[in-house]
Amino acid sequence: MRIPARALSALASVIAALALAAAPAAAEHEIYYRYTVLGYVKDAHGKPVADAKIEVIRDKTGFSYLGETDGAGFYAVRVRLGDESRGETLTVRRGTQMRRVTAQFEPTNVTDERGTRVDFEGGHSVERATRFQSTLQSAIGAVSAH
Repeated sequence: MRIPARALSALASVIAALALAAAPAAAEHEIYYRYTVLGYVKDAHGKPVADAKIEVIRDKTGFSYLGETDGAGFYAVRVRLGDESRGETLTVRRGTQMRRVTAQFEPTNVTDERGTRVDFEGGHSVERATRFQSTLQSAIGAVSAH
């Protein structure tokens, strides 16, 4: 699958973060500061929705992080969460649709990316946390192949 140029820019931060994580370990690991929410937005007929605005709100602070889908309906939003933020709730919103998720990760794991996948399909939203790593790897692979 060919990912549009817009997706390349949306994923650039993910790739840069992975490159930093692959660098020699520093006093603090880069993963400490990030949690990625990614997923797809599709209409009621299963077709990708481009240019959909996505907002991820850190419920504890009210701070929001913004993103937008590419032509394939894919989005990735980076949230600043530290190790102490495990268990915090985030609200992922697309217009009036929203899904509340809990940031789950192992603070001692300094190699795996932290995050979850939330898809918006028609009038529904669903968290697919178990698909986060494979979706991230697929997106990075598609970007690095072009």
